[in-house]
Amino acid sequence: MPKKVHSQCWDGQSVGCLPKRFSAASASQRNEYELPNLVEIQKNSYRWFWEKGLRELLDEFSPIKDWGGKELELSFGDYRLDEPKYDEREARTRNVSYEASLYCRVKLINRKTKEVKEQEIFFGDFPVMTDRGTFIVNAVERVVISQLIRSSGAFFVSQFLRGQQRFGAKVIPSRGAWLEFETDSDGAIAVKIDRKRKVSVTALMRVFAALEGNDNLSRDEIKGFFSDINNGETDYIEATIEKDSAKTAGESFVSVYKRIRPGDLATEDNARGFIEAMLSFERYDLGEVGRWKMGQRVGNQSKGRVLCLEDIKNIIREIIVLNNTPGSVPDDIDHLGNRRVKSMGELLQNKLRVGMARTERIIRDRMSTLDPYEMMPGQLINVRPFIASAKEFFSSSQLSQFMDQHNPLAELEHKRRLSAMGPGGLTRERAGFEVRDVHSSHYGRICPIHTSEGPNIGLIGHLTVTARLNEYGFLETPYRRVVKGKPTKEVVCLNAAEEEKYNIAHKGVAIGADGRLADKIVEARVKGQPSVIDRSKVDFIDVSRQQPISVATSLIPFLEHDDSNRALMGSNMQRQAVSCVKPQAPLVGTGMEDRAARDSGSLIIAEEDGTIEEVDAEHIAVRPKKGKLKTYYLRSFTRTNQYTCVCQHPLVQKGQRVKKDDILADGASTDQGRLALGQNLLVAFMSWRGYNFEDAIILSEKLVKDDRFTSIHIESFTCFVRETKLGPETTTPDIPNVGEDRLKDLDEEGIVRVGAEVGPNDILVGKISPKGETDLTAEERLLQAIFGEKARDVKDTSLRMPHGKRGRVVGIKIFSRDNGDKLQSGVIRSIQVEVAQLRKISVGDKLAGRHGNKGVISKILPEEDMPYLADGS
Repeated sequence: MPKKVHSQCWDGQSVGCLPKRFSAASASQRNEYELPNLVEIQKNSYRWFWEKGLRELLDEFSPIKDWGGKELELSFGDYRLDEPKYDEREARTRNVSYEASLYCRVKLINRKTKEVKEQEIFFGDFPVMTDRGTFIVNAVERVVISQLIRSSGAFFVSQFLRGQQRFGAKVIPSRGAWLEFETDSDGAIAVKIDRKRKVSVTALMRVFAALEGNDNLSRDEIKGFFSDINNGETDYIEATIEKDSAKTAGESFVSVYKRIRPGDLATEDNARGFIEAMLSFERYDLGEVGRWKMGQRVGNQSKGRVLCLEDIKNIIREIIVLNNTPGSVPDDIDHLGNRRVKSMGELLQNKLRVGMARTERIIRDRMSTLDPYEMMPGQLINVRPFIASAKEFFSSSQLSQFMDQHNPLAELEHKRRLSAMGPGGLTRERAGFEVRDVHSSHYGRICPIHTSEGPNIGLIGHLTVTARLNEYGFLETPYRRVVKGKPTKEVVCLNAAEEEKYNIAHKGVAIGADGRLADKIVEARVKGQPSVIDRSKVDFIDVSRQQPISVATSLIPFLEHDDSNRALMGSNMQRQAVSCVKPQAPLVGTGMEDRAARDSGSLIIAEEDGTIEEVDAEHIAVRPKKGKLKTYYLRSFTRTNQYTCVCQHPLVQKGQRVKKDDILADGASTDQGRLALGQNLLVAFMSWRGYNFEDAIILSEKLVKDDRFTSIHIESFTCFVRETKLGPETTTPDIPNVGEDRLKDLDEEGIVRVGAEVGPNDILVGKISPKGETDLTAEERLLQAIFGEKARDVKDTSLRMPHGKRGRVVGIKIFSRDNGDKLQSGVIRSIQVEVAQLRKISVGDKLAGRHGNKGVISKILPEEDMPYLADGS
């Protein structure tokens, strides 16, 4: 017989006729696609930077030659990253960054004497990524979010001129000048270079031909390139040649130069030199992505990363084909086939490129001023601009953000965030509706529900649970291949452009006992649009029902019944939940709670098989089958960026055997390894004397007594001991005019003890400062001469608890110059006192469910005044 509900909350022991826990089966239990690590986008990008990104950057600038280019040459060799000076725990304790030193081997060659000098040069300290995919900069945890921007490459656009649709193209490089092709109303094709005045495209073709060694590109040759496609009503090439005033390569160079640099003296030599430099690899780079996209769109499979004549010809051919084909549509710039993700490694590489360019100029200047026979590589290189650009990136970049640590889900989703803003991106003021809107290509890549509310709506997005990046930064999502109507075990990852070539069914289609699609006609996406097709034509099927949504959205049970706006609010409000002292996993879950908790980094996971040897509140020691004892340190009363508290507590006992990937300790907002953002409550929907009008909520006092929504908040108070003009300040428990009862919790140095209860105006650090002397009378001067220092006064400058604050001291940190700590100028010691406060839920606090149902507590009622069920519970 089922039990009755015995309490006002379902706590897992007395839950009426419901099971103890109800959630969807995990992926492995359903024999489904196993999700990748949810923070792999951060870790993979960091790994790419050190393995490939930094090497690419150094090779771009190597070798650096003197201004004449004939005497000295400096090149960058192998580099290495040292072990961090402090580990992650010690970096937090010392209030410093978790970083490691970068060294690079530099070779200097004197081309006249053939002498080679080699040195290993210090290139600065770089923050090291933690296991959780974050950085610790000045003891503050930060995360670098990924940027969603328009890809480099060629894109075809259109405009209406005199009632006719005319096509053009934009060639967007990774760095360098943009090329914008346009078709005029008379059919002539022109190009704008770096958004300057238009020049005929045939002049540009002669320029590229001359740069490749052909100075005699004739009119007939140009016509011959397009003879097979230039057969519509308008002869685009003839119209272009007629408008082109330049007839030779020299005239074409001058014509292009005049458009780029109007007002400058244009001769053939200086025009050729300028354009050749502008289109060289030093100043123009399509990038690997741009070259790949160019090959995909116009067919040139060249490996070179600068534009060539073949690229220009293919772009013009495509423009003519589009102009001649009725019903042609321009490229959709909001399609994820044309937008890519710049993750942490590439963003850092771009920032360091600026610092490296400044360093290069300094090296060249020093090459021309120092003695070439005695100089060493270390004398030439000034790495300060390089180090400054790295520090600026991690400290003040728009994409390097103060990490959201309200709860593990907030941390996880912050690392999976995509921003269309930032350097080279959009601004919220000029971003239109189209770029913010949900696009069909977002399916399985960017969550259509989870975005910001307010001015950033649509500009901030989140990756779906199955999304991943390919080598070029384009978002991919996995599908199972379907052969003759039967889904196979083969999983294929497709980007948004490739996906449109196939017919893809969703995961909800019925599967028969024989493993084939049960219905003859199934719903599927054809070219990205919803449709209904025969099952034999299905190429792929989704790998998971949660494929289109983000982690936060996938934690909402029965999501399909929710309104999209309320689901958005539910996704956002889960990230705002404050960690409770007694976390409780949801009774009704979705199967994602354990995976979200595990990948958030808030749990401690066993790295290998072994036996527990030691367990306490500070550490867990595991003896593996082979090797040394492995110690896992627990975080206890650690302050987060949002001033909440993280306490990890063990789930294992001494002597217990554990296997690899077993959970050793719970963290904040986790319950037995499952995400536990709130509490399971019994809720009544009824009117109660007007106190729950609209969004107001009435709460039982039992929840306050049982500390069900109680949370711990930690604040830090800092006392600086300075050297003043009148002498040094000192910390002491001997403070003038203060009673003994106020000093009882201070130690011999005047610092409050850990565990002391403190309230408003209580002394945290006793400190006295020398007092300025006033004009003394003759008698006072005589007394001072007799008694010396005793007659001098001091004033009380102690650090006190601010008004309205109270709590318990949980940590003391003392920094001093004697210990090698970095302090501000004039500061001898710095004392940091951390005070934890237990905050109970009260009137005015916000409560919310997972479905966007939110409200503010209007009244807390005694248990006896609460409404009750028919059985009296």
